[in-house]
Amino acid sequence: MRNRTLADLDRVVALGGGHGLGRVMSSLSSLGSRLTGIVTTTDNGGSTGRIRRSEGGIAWGDTRNCLNQLITEPSVASAMFEYRFSGNGELAGHNLGNLMLKSLDHLSVRPLEAINLVRSLLKIDAALIPMSEQPVDLMAHDHEGHQVYGEVNIDQLRHMPQELMLSPPVSATREAIEAIAQADLILIGPGSFLTSLMPLLLLDDLTQALRRSSANMIYIGNLGRELSIAAAALTLKDKLALMEEKIGRKIIDAVIVGPAVDTQDIHDRIVVKQALEASDIPYRHDRQLLRQALDQALVALSARS
Repeated sequence: MRNRTLADLDRVVALGGGHGLGRVMSSLSSLGSRLTGIVTTTDNGGSTGRIRRSEGGIAWGDTRNCLNQLITEPSVASAMFEYRFSGNGELAGHNLGNLMLKSLDHLSVRPLEAINLVRSLLKIDAALIPMSEQPVDLMAHDHEGHQVYGEVNIDQLRHMPQELMLSPPVSATREAIEAIAQADLILIGPGSFLTSLMPLLLLDDLTQALRRSSANMIYIGNLGRELSIAAAALTLKDKLALMEEKIGRKIIDAVIVGPAVDTQDIHDRIVVKQALEASDIPYRHDRQLLRQALDQALVALSARS
């Protein structure tokens, strides 16, 4: 079998939250409509949290962040979408993109339709699908068994929670399940482990789709330190074990990490360990280096199969 690279793939699906998923998708944007992102929708902080508290609905912040990073043609529409209100009035701190998505949500039948309208407005080819179209929050039982509600509070825990769950239990978006079923390659990460990556794996129908998938799956580790004290204490091996426990089988074929990560106890998986940092923002992945690392992992995986 010849070595496969990203250019050979028909369907690439990336899972994650705003900054990390947006970076991955922008580095693979040349795949166009062959690329699909499935976005976490449990955010309850910042502008998104304020909109949710007053208007309800799903969290739009991570989706907006991904769309921002996929804009390749600057326009009045893209400037509007990225605009954040300043000052100290009622709109201060709100992002116009969040408000646009929320207003489209009110006008549209489905959140996915709102995203597709914005994609066409901004001339974005890659697809973005919310993990669920039903409003949902992240919840945890902390190490003492107390209930902790919302991403913002969970990220402040000093110890790993006993359990993470979605409140209320919701189903994954149908198109997200279909995208996973058709994927040649599935990527997860980078992103805040407890609040960007794990919420996706708390959707039973989404983890069932992952379990059934025959696609290669690659985990992309963070370059910066986890902001969550509890998650920062986890090793790479711990994170892989926690993700696969939720998915229900050993499924992650390869990992892509920075040079400082300890990979000694990672066995039976392809490890690509190299400098990946962007020159402008050290804790963000350089788009070109990340793409090269993904190609390297794919070549190693096709040589192994």
